[in-house]
Amino acid sequence: MPMKKQELIHLHGLLAEVRDQCEEWHGAEFDMTEYETLGVRPTSIHRSKTDHKDAVFRLAGGITTGVGTESDRETEAVAPSAD
Repeated sequence: MPMKKQELIHLHGLLAEVRDQCEEWHGAEFDMTEYETLGVRPTSIHRSKTDHKDAVFRLAGGITTGVGTESDRETEAVAPSAD
């Protein structure tokens, strides 16, 4: 089932918060050139559903790319368990 425009706007806002928190807590800086050039923000409710969908994908892409390389991540194995 496809997302509704309101749901995309909500997701857009949540991702913007994730970006802000990552930058604040970890000093991470993300290359958001593709996202910024769109000019679509979570508060841009007049923009189309397609515009918000594109913004969500670009924002998520910028966050995931900026998280780091494989060598930057913790490599300690974690045993799978069900609580």
